[in-house]
Amino acid sequence: MVRSAFLVMSLVTFGPLWAQGDEKWMAGLDRYWAEIDSAYRDTLHSPLPKEDRPGFVNLPRFAADRAFRVTARFVAQEGEVFGMKTSTEREPKYRSVGTLHFTLNGTDEQLTVFQNIDLSRLEDYRNYLFVPFTDLTNGEQTYGGGRYLDLEGPLGDTVELDFNRAYNPYCAYGGRYSCPIPPQENHLEVSVEAGVLKHHD
Repeated sequence: MVRSAFLVMSLVTFGPLWAQGDEKWMAGLDRYWAEIDSAYRDTLHSPLPKEDRPGFVNLPRFAADRAFRVTARFVAQEGEVFGMKTSTEREPKYRSVGTLHFTLNGTDEQLTVFQNIDLSRLEDYRNYLFVPFTDLTNGEQTYGGGRYLDLEGPLGDTVELDFNRAYNPYCAYGGRYSCPIPPQENHLEVSVEAGVLKHHD
């Protein structure tokens, strides 16, 4: 009886806290996508093809799923500067700053975190970090060229990695953009059914 009473009290006490945490997370996620959708509605600067801009409301995406919001262990290790391959001949300079280790759908995975050298010289982007990745949904539910996540450094020992924020490179919408291609080391052997979906065929 004592144990049962404690369990009930725990649910009563902590349940609302979990709910509040979910509400805060969802509100933040809604603000994030609202900002991106607003930028895509900008008819002068939107990466969408001109024929798709009239009537555009929002980017199609998976329903928000807490299972794709994970806590990753960050191992800092600065790499050499290299030219990252893109969809054009351009090779912007990046360097790796470390790796994120996490479990997703029961599978142990890792992703390398990169820093753009030129952007890091600008005050507004000094702490900007870039995580391009591919997964098993590419070419089917999501863009074949992979998707991106952004992080803000400096990173601590643990990092919240929310795949519900995964977005497409501009190349996913056509046009003559030069988009970084996720390195092979950042391929995930799971289906990341979170974040933005592919543009219509």
